[in-house]
Amino acid sequence: MTDTLTPVLTSDWGNERAWTRAAYEKTGGYEALTKALAMEPDDLIAHVKDSGLRGRGGAGFPTGMKWSFIPQGDGKSHYLVVNADESEPGTCKDTPLMMATPHTLIEGVVIACYAIRAEKAFIYVRGEVLHVVRRLRAAVREAYEAGYLGQDIKGSGINCDLVIHAGAGAYICGEETALLDSLEGRRGQPRLRPPFPAVEGLYACPTVINNVESIASVPSIINGGVDWFASMGTEKSKGMTIYSLSGHVKSPGQYEAPLGITLRQLLGLGGGLRDGAELKFWTPGGSSTPILTTEHLDIPLDYEGVGAAGSMLGTKALQIFDQSTSVVRAVLRWTEFYKHESCGKCTPCREGTWWLVQTLDRLDKGEGREGDIELLVDLCENILGRAFCALGDGATSPITSAIKHFRSEFEAGMHTPSWELFPPAASTLFDKATAGVAI
Repeated sequence: MTDTLTPVLTSDWGNERAWTRAAYEKTGGYEALTKALAMEPDDLIAHVKDSGLRGRGGAGFPTGMKWSFIPQGDGKSHYLVVNADESEPGTCKDTPLMMATPHTLIEGVVIACYAIRAEKAFIYVRGEVLHVVRRLRAAVREAYEAGYLGQDIKGSGINCDLVIHAGAGAYICGEETALLDSLEGRRGQPRLRPPFPAVEGLYACPTVINNVESIASVPSIINGGVDWFASMGTEKSKGMTIYSLSGHVKSPGQYEAPLGITLRQLLGLGGGLRDGAELKFWTPGGSSTPILTTEHLDIPLDYEGVGAAGSMLGTKALQIFDQSTSVVRAVLRWTEFYKHESCGKCTPCREGTWWLVQTLDRLDKGEGREGDIELLVDLCENILGRAFCALGDGATSPITSAIKHFRSEFEAGMHTPSWELFPPAASTLFDKATAGVAI
């Protein structure tokens, strides 16, 4: 691993008016596009594949390999869709990236379109972040004016049009096939696979779907080279990435570091836990990943290290909870979210999340019944692997892992409300001076 922090995507965030084309070009913006257009599309795909870049949206699938799945010479239109529907609780990396340096993403979009022979791309943005939609649309206008988008880009004969699409605020549209249905004007619900999007995606045409950070990383790989990118990270998880650190820490925020850094190191960068706090549990990749505890402070935060610890790196949303937090209450809040966001298409998720909430609510109130813990485990086992998409699986992960690590708290729910054992005021993130003030 290289230095503790490796600012690449975040290096220009503090620059004056960093979101403008002029500021981006001043720091070498769009130079990667010129280099990429001088390469053959297949060579470009091979370059990204050789870099070891893996999807930064959660699954960690090799980006270059995903691009190579697009069939060529099929006579169909090809599409690139950027998943900017950042909805996972605790995740906040794509939004600041798009606000601070939207042209990084736009340049990556044009390069990716050239590689997969697509002439149209879409960035699907969560509808609530209207400020991001406006920022992106302004940047797209600038890119068109400068000839980086549109017809015959920089005299290359390559065409690329980009549409910024605002979603309607549904968590399920972060699932790639539900996102495609939403883009097509239908209700956002997951599709049955196969066929996979690479063969039959948007408008039944070959489609690549990548996360914001994945596409935004491409220009730096073109500029820096494969060896430079591989010099960061670990053997199987290469490069730098943005970690979202939140919760009971002194300095929450985005920390761009090489894959393989540990939570202990990140907490050091974040000033440590708040005064008087001790780490109790944390999420490595948002609320849909199994929770970890203090015994996992030194595991490498890469796909293999977190997987070996029994969780998933996911979106790298590190939510930190100290000893004042009730595990039962936290899990209940997450499960209420998944119940609300279930699209209702399949029975295990639609009905299962409802029953999970009922059972957890009893335990939270200290009104648990004999066998409730076993009921929770049984419900999770009947949802896991049986739901239509990963939402159901994600809803079970925090519950089963919480029972594994903190079973005694669930047993206490048979007779004592969580707010008596863990008063909510003790775990609040704000002191009395700021309580009730909108942040």
